[in-house]
Amino acid sequence: MFLHVEDVRYMGDYILRLTFSNGVVKDVDLQGELYGHMFEPLKDKDLFQKVRVNSVRTTIEWPNGADFAPEFLYEIGKEVDISKDMLAKTK
Repeated sequence: MFLHVEDVRYMGDYILRLTFSNGVVKDVDLQGELYGHMFEPLKDKDLFQKVRVNSVRTTIEWPNGADFAPEFLYEIGKEVDISKDMLAKTK
């Protein structure tokens, strides 16, 4: 099964909440992954927050062309129980 990122939301610091094509939602902390020519610029939080889903490449990307494979993001992410998250918002 091929994974795709369907939605991204900036959560703060270097954490993104990603919704994958299998319906799983995960929070992914990319702070430790921002090294190398393409990723160093993303340490600037203003740039990091400009992340978006590229529907053609089916993953997240930034204006400078940096991206991560959906499988890698899925592997390092921590699953979010959306029902608990929604319940907390209603209180």
